Amino acid sequence: MLYHQETKDCFGDGGLGEQSFAAALKRTSAALEGIRAAHEDGSLPLLRLPARTDDLDSLKPVADRFRTNFDHVVVLGTGGSSLGGQTVCQLADRGFGPLPGAPKLHFLDNIDPDTFASLFAAIDLARTGFIVISKSGGTAETLSQFMVCLDALIAKVGKEAVGHHALIISEPTDNPLRRLGLEWGLTALDHDPGIGGRFSVLSPVGMLPCMIAGLDAYALRAGAAEVLDIALAAGDPADCPPAVGAALSIALLGDRGAGTTVIMPYVDRLASFGAWYQQLWAESLGKDGKGTTPVRAIGTTDQHSQLQLYLDGPRDKMFTLMFSDIAGTGGDIGKGAANDASLAYLADRTMGDLMDVEQRATAATLAANGCPTRIISFVRLDEKVMGALLMHFMLETVIAAHLLGVDAFDQPAVEQGKVLAREYLAQMDKPG
Repeated sequence: MLYHQETKDCFGDGGLGEQSFAAALKRTSAALEGIRAAHEDGSLPLLRLPARTDDLDSLKPVADRFRTNFDHVVVLGTGGSSLGGQTVCQLADRGFGPLPGAPKLHFLDNIDPDTFASLFAAIDLARTGFIVISKSGGTAETLSQFMVCLDALIAKVGKEAVGHHALIISEPTDNPLRRLGLEWGLTALDHDPGIGGRFSVLSPVGMLPCMIAGLDAYALRAGAAEVLDIALAAGDPADCPPAVGAALSIALLGDRGAGTTVIMPYVDRLASFGAWYQQLWAESLGKDGKGTTPVRAIGTTDQHSQLQLYLDGPRDKMFTLMFSDIAGTGGDIGKGAANDASLAYLADRTMGDLMDVEQRATAATLAANGCPTRIISFVRLDEKVMGALLMHFMLETVIAAHLLGVDAFDQPAVEQGKVLAREYLAQMDKPG
């Protein structure tokens, strides 16, 4: 396995009883059967993506064009149209700039006018490409983003050059974004109608930014395929880590009232992963009065902010800590403190040593205080491991939805807000 899932600290005092877990795990068998059937008949296109390479071959010249022609690439979209790409691309850009030969990617997933004004002031639009992503092609926020950027781009490069600078990704239907793309001569890539936005990271939605950033999309898909293949082949749910994770979460909800699930990676490059997971879990499971609330934290930062609540507050949470094999790496932190006896504990230690003991100490402290805690660990975080982690949590979410009896792939409550927002917009200029 590309990662290891340790669950022993989810049991015992404050945790889950073995019988409750066994009952929940047994119920995941039906979900795994459903996943196998959907993979076989193609009714869940998400499950066919890990084994594909043909679409990546087609994306390569598109990615190469963006890498060659632009210093900046702005990805417009919101929710699942943005979070997956952000998560993957954080492997390449730690916040200090892109990999050599790659443009700087900017993911704009909100509609704050000040952000757009600041962006336009900071970059040369003549050397900027735009990727506009909306599955339905009718997302009001994304269309607004695009039209604001379109005005700025036209002012800089002229109408004739717009088609060189931008492309769209949406369903192949007659929708507003497709019509705008046709009007301006933009390349249009298809968003598979059978893949929801929050499950779209392995599709061109996430893979095109991945390739533009200089990452190996083939390796990422291969990592996802390893996890999926294990799930498809699992004769016993105990042999399928996503099924184990789903059973733990839902059993802890039922038995211990663990209505909050905290994901806390001790890897800065997984900060966006936490945001991606939040949407995936919340929007997929929060229906009919059911679900658990996802909270993201980052180690060691949130040891100094959230951990007090977790250790001394309500016992209503499940914790997932994510570790890398980091001991012995990084700069030496002891030499500069050689003359201070109070800092002797840092002698001959590296920054990675400190991170290693911090993550292990947090896990041990949570467990000792009766907080159900699982650990997902890996030797190093690369494209293959990232693909494995993404597939793990997508499968875990689908299986958890089955256990709760909800549809993982719809979001009816979200649609209510969209309708009301359009009504408010239409009323803005009416008297009274």
